[in-house]
Amino acid sequence: MIEMSHARRWSDLSTGQRIAVVALSSCELVLTAASAVDLCRRPKDQIRGSKALWWPAIFVQPIGPIAYLALAPRRDRPAPARTAGRTPGPRGLHPVDSAP
Repeated sequence: MIEMSHARRWSDLSTGQRIAVVALSSCELVLTAASAVDLCRRPKDQIRGSKALWWPAIFVQPIGPIAYLALAPRRDRPAPARTAGRTPGPRGLHPVDSAP
């Protein structure tokens, strides 16, 4: 049986180590959230590989979210314009044929 005599508790960590753990954990959380939002919103034809395979991959820490953001999105095709038929106005986007 493996003995856990070298396991450290939070209270055993120095202030600098605690700050490092919190900072790195925050980075992992932000990268994972950004990957999940992008994967959810991006159409499947703009992703290299299968969305079904990327979902579990982004939760493999810390490599998964970085790999997704670096490798999965296709950048060779422009994203479809979301503002087609609209013009920017003082209060956001408005249909072209409506009066302001």
